[in-house]
Amino acid sequence: MAEEITYADFERVDIRVGTIVEASPFPEARKPAFKLLIDFGPEIGLKKSSAQITVHYTPESLVGRQVLGVVNFPPRQIGPVRSEVLTLGFEDEAGAIVLAATDKPVANGKKLM
Repeated sequence: MAEEITYADFERVDIRVGTIVEASPFPEARKPAFKLLIDFGPEIGLKKSSAQITVHYTPESLVGRQVLGVVNFPPRQIGPVRSEVLTLGFEDEAGAIVLAATDKPVANGKKLM
């Protein structure tokens, strides 16, 4: 378990829900990954992300899927892609990533409370 934080610390991490509108292979990445374009609603807009989620997902299965992402980290250059959000997930038993998502649809851009 990580060190204890305050609720104010948690509030500083801006986690929002968005819908993947484009997903494509990212062959330039060091580890297998996809390039994602995620719609976080009118306030935040479309954001790019790189995600190492190739074990459990295909680009076709990702389009239309809602995911959670941290939208207030600084952008990170990953090869030729400028990743603007951190798409969230969990490692399975083998270390492959399973996406964090809502169990019911919510409006793009809604903040995790």
